[in-house]
Amino acid sequence: MTSTRSGGVPANHAQKLDRGTLLACCLAIGVAQMGVSLAAPLLGVIQRDLGASAAALAWIPAAFILPTAILELNFGVLGDMFGRKRLLVWGGVLIFAGDVVAGTSGTLTQLIAGQAIAGLGAAAIFPTSLAMLVSATPAREDRARAVSYWAVSLAFGAMIAPLIGGFAAEHFGWGWSFAVPAALGLVTAAVSALVIVDSRHPAGRGLDWPGQITIAVSLLALLYAVIQGSVDGFATPTIIAAFVIAITAGILFVVSERRARTPMLDLNLFRTPSFAAAAAIGLLAMFGFIGTAYALSVKLEAILHVGPLQAALPFALIQAVPLLLTPLLPRLLMRIAARTLLVTGLLALAIGQFWMAQLPGDSTSLLAMTGPILLLGTGFITMFTALTAVAVGAVDIDYAGMASAVTSLVRETGQSLGPAIVSAVAFGVAGATLTSSLSDGSLPPDVASVATGVNEQGGPLAVANADLGPVSDVVAPLARSALELGLDTSIYVCVGASVLAALIALVIPGGIPRSPEDPPFVRNQQETDMTAHPSRPSPRKAEL
Repeated sequence: MTSTRSGGVPANHAQKLDRGTLLACCLAIGVAQMGVSLAAPLLGVIQRDLGASAAALAWIPAAFILPTAILELNFGVLGDMFGRKRLLVWGGVLIFAGDVVAGTSGTLTQLIAGQAIAGLGAAAIFPTSLAMLVSATPAREDRARAVSYWAVSLAFGAMIAPLIGGFAAEHFGWGWSFAVPAALGLVTAAVSALVIVDSRHPAGRGLDWPGQITIAVSLLALLYAVIQGSVDGFATPTIIAAFVIAITAGILFVVSERRARTPMLDLNLFRTPSFAAAAAIGLLAMFGFIGTAYALSVKLEAILHVGPLQAALPFALIQAVPLLLTPLLPRLLMRIAARTLLVTGLLALAIGQFWMAQLPGDSTSLLAMTGPILLLGTGFITMFTALTAVAVGAVDIDYAGMASAVTSLVRETGQSLGPAIVSAVAFGVAGATLTSSLSDGSLPPDVASVATGVNEQGGPLAVANADLGPVSDVVAPLARSALELGLDTSIYVCVGASVLAALIALVIPGGIPRSPEDPPFVRNQQETDMTAHPSRPSPRKAEL
């Protein structure tokens, strides 16, 4: 690893994490994470203002998250090659530009484009900020503390974003919800430029265009197939072709990375059980967490029509819980085995998700949601902090950039799939349920005919919200009931993802990855057990 101060002389290794660097990285990750949850309380008002369909609603958060999933691996490489500092600076600039485009949009296309531009900025920040902290903290205690601050900053950004968005949408219009994140993007760029101690690890790194193209095609095709499949039908030729393209491009990505001279993803990392398990857990857990939040936002805003600020409160409270745990996180990482923290956090998520699905369909009371919200918040930060520490701690420090990028990749892929799969399940179940209700002969033929036409054009959400005069008095309750059933079913899918992740944490052992040049070797149990106590001396890691 090479570390330099701006304008200074390169040094071989950073001796201590600079406070300015820590501050800038925490600020950057907080601002980047704001974009993930900013749209949560806005979906209802955007749907009514722009006439967005059910599929379009899923694209609004996905447009921000997808660029981070597609580009994070290459941004990790770029940071290693050219310095991580400039990526944080440009990340802040892109967030500013994207939020300006989104905030001034009058069409759904411009809104999604703005979200995608801001997502590019977040893609630069997510892996870079973590890699910068990890590379400057070779000591386990220092790394645990830095990762904890990083995770809490992420949670703080996620907490304030829905409050800012909800308040602005309720008092000034939803476009103004993007004003504060835009300004903070500029602040992030300025602070990063002024105070960060730069770091990089260019040895053996290079841009991998075949890998970048194939992973981009695979993820885009997969997301399109999942989101549009819920509207067009998963058996339609277009959707089947999209799934085939996604699978084919995914296989080509693996082949490309195995043959590349400088792969952006070294597949040897996944030979270490702890790293492979952390990747799978991150994908499942973030899918379940974000999917549940998306289902709750659709229920509150698009079905029950609560105000943006009222809809923002549950999301803010979920992320406020981690802030209360700030003093405990470093100590937990040092004193409790990673497996214990992961399983505890994941089970708390599963219980909170199940409880949320059990709430009455017309419940909008924050008090009624307090129990599941506390479990979701506690489970998220416990799982996320332990998972991040496991993933980046499983590799040699010279692999910090790549490991951080992979950790971010699986997390953002899970987050992008959350709204997509929840939307597909929820609106698929709701559509089938409503179609059955409209065709069972219990409604007058003229009422059933009108409602069926609206349902075929816009789905259950359109039936629930359309002004059909006296017809709405009859069919809107049926549509809302179908939507509630669909959303509850989608949350149960999220419960299953959290439980599966907990099972992986229980049964998969961990270990120290070998570098690509090392021959295969057998590790002893002390070196490979994921449950080894974090306070014990770290085993010697493979040398490059």
